[in-house]
Amino acid sequence: MPSSERSGEPNHILEFPGGYTRSVGPVIGRFLSELRDGRLKGVRTRNGRVLFPPVEYDPDAGDDVTDEFVDVGPVGTVTSWSWVPNPRKTHPLDRPFAWALIRPDGADTALLHALDMGVFDLGAKPPRRLRTGMRVRPRWRAERVGGIGDIECFQPEVTMITAPSRLEYRLQGGRALDRFLEGVSQGKIIGHRCDVCGQVIVPMKGLCPKDGVPTSEEVELPGTGTVTTFAVNNLPDPRAPEVPFVSAYILLDGAGLTMLALVAGVPADQVRMGMRVRAAWRPREEWTRSMANIRWFEPTGEPDVPFDEIKDHL
Repeated sequence: MPSSERSGEPNHILEFPGGYTRSVGPVIGRFLSELRDGRLKGVRTRNGRVLFPPVEYDPDAGDDVTDEFVDVGPVGTVTSWSWVPNPRKTHPLDRPFAWALIRPDGADTALLHALDMGVFDLGAKPPRRLRTGMRVRPRWRAERVGGIGDIECFQPEVTMITAPSRLEYRLQGGRALDRFLEGVSQGKIIGHRCDVCGQVIVPMKGLCPKDGVPTSEEVELPGTGTVTTFAVNNLPDPRAPEVPFVSAYILLDGAGLTMLALVAGVPADQVRMGMRVRAAWRPREEWTRSMANIRWFEPTGEPDVPFDEIKDHL
């Protein structure tokens, strides 16, 4: 450590008051002039490569570059990056950012510049979307003077948006579903019997999904049944009593197909295949032409049904 640091005196400082002034030449001068006007320009070498930022000599061959300037970008690709979680006062941004090598479209070389990922918490880790290969574009300063700082930084291309969405529609259920909902509005669960296989389909569909024939014979089923399969859900649902809740396929007594419904009145971890359940209807004054008339199914307390008796309905 220099003696000046140990004694508390200032470190050595080399400074050019007002800045260091030098000529830039026709190649770099053209590059900086284009930056001032909000454009990115590269220069072509004799072997056809486009250098960005432009330099006077081909770094591979040592030849003078041509006088052909090429529009590049403004969109580019990150070829490498390094995360800065705690910027210093001299850094271009006062929040976490990345130093990145960015190759503009149309260029064969890359520019080192700051990449703003929209992170504001000091010490934060790099966001997951920061990666080699991501697409970025420059954010220009409103007032430009012809320097690399005319590009305030680069920022990612917009690839995702969140847009408000709402769709209102009315469902026309058809004759079979309309009849089923009419029964539910009267506290009945009605199915259709297939004339071919004899199975009772509930909710009724107007045809047998197994044999493909029309169905019309109505059968009123009891509100009791057996859980065949189920899922424990941990995302809130306005129809569910609480989280976690259980949605299950229930084989109503006398039915040949299962129906999907909620299961409640028992902790979610106690629901099981073969459990006997019954429909818990809402108060009659709340009934409408909707399956919401059945709040959920709850345990009956009866012994479970053996697996062999429901295995064909899983």
